[in-house]
Amino acid sequence: MNLRDHLKDILPEILPPNPAEAIKGTELIRLVRFRLGDEYSDATLRYHFSIMSCDPSSPIAKVEQGQGYYLRRNIIGATAKVSMTQARLGMLFETDSDALDLAVSREQKFRAIFARDHETAGRFPFLFESSFAPGAPFGNVWKCPDAAVIDWESSGLASPQARVRPPSLRLRAALGLPPFSIISARLRIEVSLESCRADFFQALSNARWAHRAELVIATPIGDGEIADELRQLGSEFGVGVSSYGLSLDQLDELRPGYEIPKMSAREFEALQARMRPQRLCVPRLRSADWHTAENLRLENPEFRELFQWARRCLDDGRAYSRAEFGALDPAPDDHED
Repeated sequence: MNLRDHLKDILPEILPPNPAEAIKGTELIRLVRFRLGDEYSDATLRYHFSIMSCDPSSPIAKVEQGQGYYLRRNIIGATAKVSMTQARLGMLFETDSDALDLAVSREQKFRAIFARDHETAGRFPFLFESSFAPGAPFGNVWKCPDAAVIDWESSGLASPQARVRPPSLRLRAALGLPPFSIISARLRIEVSLESCRADFFQALSNARWAHRAELVIATPIGDGEIADELRQLGSEFGVGVSSYGLSLDQLDELRPGYEIPKMSAREFEALQARMRPQRLCVPRLRSADWHTAENLRLENPEFRELFQWARRCLDDGRAYSRAEFGALDPAPDDHED
């Protein structure tokens, strides 16, 4: 029996059912060691707590906006969760749980790096999450990007609550340009010659509603044949293709994904210094497909939140981050379609 299976057996007997009585990671490690002994390191146990707490089929849940773990009350069947996650990761036929855990860990880290990197550059990222939760339509893999980025394309914007400059917006309107552009991003840890075309066209499919489409890869694109294929496709269809140039070893050495947003500015700058960015092609700005955007807004809560966020920024004249927007009182008509 592997560690994950051991934890699934013993955690229900250890964890409190009330989130208000959540156990901190250090104490949970101590209690687990009473049952498992010292075979596993603290880091290994913390890693499994983190990964399992993101899986609705596991018995462990993490306190929102706080510290500690508690017993998940409504455990969702694993099949739907795994199949959707595997589809996103391009591992639909993978059955090894350790390999899946590692892939999920890398994905969480890269998503956090992508968001933090754009925030540092004065852009405003939105990570799609519930669109890929258990019970979500399987077609969301082709409809929903991994992330969207609102780019106000104005110098000097930096959260919190940076001003959206009306003269700049009026000038853009006079030139027939949108007040901002939204980038639809498909995130992949790595690509192969066999998968790169599927990854590319998924990025293209995800972006019909957006102004720009991007395929963003964590690891270097070192294979010349893959680079040529993606560069040719990107140029033909106007999709940007880039790499952060982080190796798998570098990703694996990083702290868990949920800790990356908490890094100090200096710590994240040190991480950025390790990146070797590579740009194969630049995305073309295009008119968003309003019909697609409207349908997605009506059927998908995350798209609805994304568009409400952009509208609220325009209404208030401030470029709120997603977290700042979530803390605002809803506008009077936010519930209306």
